[in-house]
Amino acid sequence: MLTLFHSPQSRSSRIVTLLRELDAIDKVAIEIVDITRVDGSGRKDPQNPHPEGKVPLLVHDGVVIWESIAIIQYLTDLFPEKKMAPVAGDPQRGQYLSWLAWYAGVVEPVLVMQAADVSHPFVGFTFRGPAELAARLETVLTDSPYLMGERYTAVDLLLHSPFAWNPAATPDSDVVRAWIKRCEERSALQWTADYDAQTTTVA
Repeated sequence: MLTLFHSPQSRSSRIVTLLRELDAIDKVAIEIVDITRVDGSGRKDPQNPHPEGKVPLLVHDGVVIWESIAIIQYLTDLFPEKKMAPVAGDPQRGQYLSWLAWYAGVVEPVLVMQAADVSHPFVGFTFRGPAELAARLETVLTDSPYLMGERYTAVDLLLHSPFAWNPAATPDSDVVRAWIKRCEERSALQWTADYDAQTTTVA
């Protein structure tokens, strides 16, 4: 039994998109919960088992998996048929795991600091900055359409997502913008947008 705790138009939307890409949307029960949002709306939903009231949260046969990176890795391993991630033993597996870790350890901190207008030598030394983040993406995407090469994978879904949510944070790079556009054209992403809109209306 798989259950995803999801709040429409939030970080958990990308997990719904991943499930659609994995052709596993019908294998997971989606529980809609409320969350506290940046603008102060919403609330900590008592129906959400996440200890901090956040989403996404995945429960598989009673085992709780939290944090987007862990959930993405877990689901792509559980449903490998669509090849959204290299399987264990694949030569590209290490690169895939590195991109996931880079998102959590660098991309989100850098973008949050940028949005909060926080600047400090310790921050730049530890996480790098927007310029270094942009250069890393541009270097890779100059030679290939996706981060892992010719094939769209879960790391593209994940890493393009903050720029889709906040276009103002998008690096000033034609190749990066073209990559984001390719990711946004995925039918699974549109499916999730429609699903979230309908769910919000119903709620």
